[in-house]
Amino acid sequence: MILLRHGQSTFNLHYGATGIDPGIPDAPLTPLGQEQAQAAAEALAGEGVRRILCSPYTRALQTAAPVAARLGLPVLVTPAVRERFAASCDVGTCRTDLAQAWPHLDLGDVTEMWWPDEAEPHDLFHARTAAFRDEAAARPDWDHTLVICHWHVILALTGRSLGNGEWVRLPHPGAAA
Repeated sequence: MILLRHGQSTFNLHYGATGIDPGIPDAPLTPLGQEQAQAAAEALAGEGVRRILCSPYTRALQTAAPVAARLGLPVLVTPAVRERFAASCDVGTCRTDLAQAWPHLDLGDVTEMWWPDEAEPHDLFHARTAAFRDEAAARPDWDHTLVICHWHVILALTGRSLGNGEWVRLPHPGAAA
């Protein structure tokens, strides 16, 4: 499975420069983030991706758009790979508004308010990411799945810290070490 961190968001830009939460809910991509999404689309073109899963946050959806277009694949949106709720950018956009902004996306797994309304405890976050990994591992398309998600999710699943627009392969949990 390939895990792709979304491109640079307006939150990432401001927080990275100041270390202060800039108060930007559901932060969109910056122009650099858009470039990172385009670069990811080109880099992933030869990786055998047949299924795209994506977090419902705008920054992830905007990253998914050029990738899906380049690969000719639909995007399945799933809150299971949303960011750990810890900052202003982790306040999402309700399903109704997402459906209006992204009418072609499959939002079947997305409830109206799909993000928590307070900081997500680490144990609940890790349980959520482990459940996602286990469900994905039970599918036959693990090796051909791309997941467009977030820093905390990738760190929880791989132990690696990725920059915006970077991706990593996650071996199947049943694979020999």
